[in-house]
Order: sequence, then structure tokens, then C-alpha cells
Amino acid sequence: MYQGIRIAGFGGQGVISAGILLAQAGVENKLNASWLPSYGPEMRGGTANCSVVVSDGEVYTPIVSRPDTVIVMNEPSLPKFEPMLKKGGLLILNSSLVNSRPARTDIKTVCVPCNQIAEKLGMDRIANLVALGAFIKCTGAVSLAAVADAMKKVYKRAKPEMLELNQKALQAGFDAVK
Repeated sequence: MYQGIRIAGFGGQGVISAGILLAQAGVENKLNASWLPSYGPEMRGGTANCSVVVSDGEVYTPIVSRPDTVIVMNEPSLPKFEPMLKKGGLLILNSSLVNSRPARTDIKTVCVPCNQIAEKLGMDRIANLVALGAFIKCTGAVSLAAVADAMKKVYKRAKPEMLELNQKALQAGFDAVK
């Protein structure tokens, strides 16, 4: 199993954090993983993306130029990252903020209103976890339990109630995919 993922959005949407969690979840599932962040000079509000690889084989490079999956959290990221996606790949769109739809017909597109779901849970900052939950449901690359375990390591200073809210967001994203 090999899954190359690109997660893209505005700085401040938790794109980088989602990538770290996904890579750590791969490790929790006894897989090999890599994570490579990329952000514009503005950080918060600028563009941000990261490459994540989760594999049961060796990972030779952290660079994902032809991803199996692209998670798009904002409108400007769709035209930039859609062309990179492999034929037959998976595109997860945050339909709360992305009004456009992909031009390609050779990919699978899943629309999830990540921000809307996160706001119903009480905090729009957890939209990234909603997107991760959708990714897990669609690919099975890592388990929900592995991401929950990864949260404890990545967010060491998080209060228990925040970790619980994060897990609810993850589950809500998982459940949003039919």
C-alpha cells in the first residue's frame, strides 16, 4: 500500500497540522511515513500545502508530485493542485469554501462541507480534522484510532476536552462520506 497525499489551503486552516497528524498516524499504524510542508511568506492567510506519504514499503522521497489524493481546503488551491492528481485519484473538496468543481472527469471527487461541520461542532478551526476523517473513510490508509493516538503525541499540551472535540470532528468527517 502506498498513498501519496497533498493537502492544500490557506495558512491558518490547519493544513500543515493535518499533514503532521496523518504522517504520525501512519507511524502509529506501523507504516512508513514522511511529511514535507510548504507555505508562502505570509503564513496565516497565505497559501500552505504539504506532502504526506504513508506506505507499507520504503518511502524514498517526501516529495509528492503526482498524488494519489489531494485535499483542497480553499478555492485557490483547486486549480493549482487538481492537475497534479493521478488519473483515477481522489480529490476531497471542502465544499464550504470551494464553490468550483474539478474540470477533470478521470478522478473521483468527494465534496464535504468541512467548515460547516466544524462550526456545528462549535469550532471552525477543526475543519482540517473533518477533512482527515473523510480521507480515512475514502482510503483506509490509516485508522481513526491511529489519528486519535497521533493527536495525543502531536498536540501534547492540548486539554482533554480539545482532544475530544478533535476526535468528534474526525468522526464527523468520516460519517459525512456516503
